[in-house]
Amino acid sequence: MSFKSDIEIAQSTSMQNIIEVSRTAGIPESSVELYGNYKAKIDLNLLDELKDTPDGKLVLVTAITPTSAGEGKTTTTVGLADGMRRIGKKTMVALREPSLGPVFGVKGGAAGGGYAQVVPMEDINLHFTGDMHAVGAANNLLAAMIDNHIYQGNKLGINPTQITWHRCVDMNDRQLRYIVNGLNGRTNGVPREDSYDITVASEIMAILCLAMDLEDLKEKLSRIVIGYSYDNDPVTAGDLNAAGAMAALLKDALKPNLVQTLEHTPAFIHGGPFANIAHGCNSVVATRMALKLSDYVITEAGFGADLGAEKFFDIKCRFAGLVPDAVVVVATVRALKLHGGADKKELDVENLQALEKGLPNLLQHVENITDVFGLPAVVAINRFPADTEAELKLVEDSCRKLGVNVALSEVWGKGGEGGIELAEEVIRLCEAENNFTFCYDTESSIADKIKDICRKVYRAEGVEILSSARRQIRRLEKLGFGNLPVCMAKTQYSFSDDAKLLGSPRNFKVTVRDIKLSAGAGFIVALTGEIMTMPGLPKVPAAESIDVDKTGRISGLF
Repeated sequence: MSFKSDIEIAQSTSMQNIIEVSRTAGIPESSVELYGNYKAKIDLNLLDELKDTPDGKLVLVTAITPTSAGEGKTTTTVGLADGMRRIGKKTMVALREPSLGPVFGVKGGAAGGGYAQVVPMEDINLHFTGDMHAVGAANNLLAAMIDNHIYQGNKLGINPTQITWHRCVDMNDRQLRYIVNGLNGRTNGVPREDSYDITVASEIMAILCLAMDLEDLKEKLSRIVIGYSYDNDPVTAGDLNAAGAMAALLKDALKPNLVQTLEHTPAFIHGGPFANIAHGCNSVVATRMALKLSDYVITEAGFGADLGAEKFFDIKCRFAGLVPDAVVVVATVRALKLHGGADKKELDVENLQALEKGLPNLLQHVENITDVFGLPAVVAINRFPADTEAELKLVEDSCRKLGVNVALSEVWGKGGEGGIELAEEVIRLCEAENNFTFCYDTESSIADKIKDICRKVYRAEGVEILSSARRQIRRLEKLGFGNLPVCMAKTQYSFSDDAKLLGSPRNFKVTVRDIKLSAGAGFIVALTGEIMTMPGLPKVPAAESIDVDKTGRISGLF
């Protein structure tokens, strides 16, 4: 049996013209802005035209703590949407845009896999419609205006040692984490220490994804705190008169991108914040538009449910007034065995003992969804050929004890047909009791909000907030930012802040080493452990395997 890679499957499938896809979604042609034959942006005015249309059901796809064995969250999201359409439900997908950093680094592409993908896969994984570049340009325009203001006399009295705004680039480049710039004489700027973030960690990416419209985008951009004056007063992008020009760079990026799945289900792919260092969700405007256009919207949040899902609920849903109707928690038997201590080379061998030891990871995520956030959930087992009936039964029996059903997902090999069982359970859950609530009250202190997340979601024994972070908390609360939600920056590989603690660890403390203000986005970032906002490339980056032939056909993306 010959094996086709994801990119080979995508390239061998016929796509519909994007106008046909927009008709399937019910989008008038006057709202479609073409980017070639298979991509389009959708005019934001469509939201106003649909304001009296009732919303469809909102389904979040999340996952267990990720491992090197893979979980298949995006694949499940796409396959579930295709499965919903196969049983006659008007459905749309709402996903994030991939970052070039992971595409050329460890992860490769992020457009799903097998026969459950969004296409055109190469475009989506590479430059797409230019949104990432627009975010980077707006970010770096603000950085340039800060340093130019200082060079030109510094009327605002910006303290160069207290500039908190970083430059960014959409690439994994550890060399740029800490730099010195403005060297070689006064005409080349003012020398100071600086640093770079990856574009998807930029506050502007978060703002783009949380803005309700263009006016809201401008207002949020103006509130960005870029640093502090010599008098310790916050200085904003609005003070620098930068918000208008930044919004001009972002006006097209704010419009959702329309593409399709391999089975021609309409899909919005828009915005791309990481979930380990940002809030990990696609844009509010894309989600809201999809809810107006369809009966069911299948969306996802990055990494495990302790990161992306928690932020989806506590940040995105809180800001946008969204109430999810059901949650899908994706797991694989292979990944659970890895959490249980199995050798990665022996994951295809039945190992009930390792599986039983790894199951608490899945069960803790499920309990968080049902007990902490009060939402109905189903576990989707992304089935692999080597999974045995005994292993699948052990997972199913363990979940049933929590009152949660398990559905097998075979969408990688079967597309929407392999997602019908899951689709039927999701439809049932969307009519089930829903007691959605947040993990914390925003009126609590910053420290208490951090502790609520760490204790309720991570099950930490305690939280240690280092003295530098405590000083920053005191400053932010004094300045009136204490009532903002908290965005945890934490390793994606563990419930703890130690990537080596797999499974469902206990008796650990979370160490908060720094606190950052994202006043424009409207949240506070708590950095834990050794988390970095600028990743590095691995020893053998995926970029080494990517190529393009003389016809322009790309290979090596996965």
